[in-house]
This record gives sequence, structure tokens and C-alpha cells, in this order.
Amino acid sequence: MYAVVEVKGKQYRAEKGASIRVDRMDGEKGQTVTLDSVLLVSGETVKVGAPYVSGASVKAVIADQAKADKIIVFKYKPKKDYRRKHGHRQSYTLLQVEDILGA
Repeated sequence: MYAVVEVKGKQYRAEKGASIRVDRMDGEKGQTVTLDSVLLVSGETVKVGAPYVSGASVKAVIADQAKADKIIVFKYKPKKDYRRKHGHRQSYTLLQVEDILGA
């Protein structure tokens, strides 16, 4: 059984016992989070929402609050002496899915 949930405008596939890496959410490590914006639930039958499945939710626990690896953004224009180097580390939250309710 799995569900497709929407978190901060992005869609993720959630399965019981799986980990999901989402954009940074408020909360501390070990805190329980309920995700109510469920777009699809697959069990014995498939329920598709319009846009959300009513009565369905995903229960998860915040496993970690961390930052991703650094990426380097380098822009340049040839023969024009234009170079810009910029680094970025994206913050993320690691969610451990405990249960899919309303399936």
C-alpha cells in the first residue's frame, strides 16, 4: 500500500516504513507530523482525490533535520571577463512514514 502526498507544493510517494526527504518543515527530531493533503491512496482499490482524498492522511515522524550536499553554481561569459561562483546547501527534513490512514 502506498499514497501520494503533497508537501509544500511537491508530490512524494509514501509507503509504510519508508523514508521521505522533503523540503524543510518546522518541528524537532522525533515529533509526529500528519500530512493531510493526500492525492492518491493505493490499497485493495485505488482512491484518487479531486484534488485530495477526503478522510485520508499520512502519519510520519521527523527523523532528521539536515542540509544536503553543497552544489556550486558557476556562471561565466566567454571573452567578457565575467565570472560568478556561488554555493548553495538546501535544507531538508527526513520523514519516516509510520502509517497511511483512510485507505
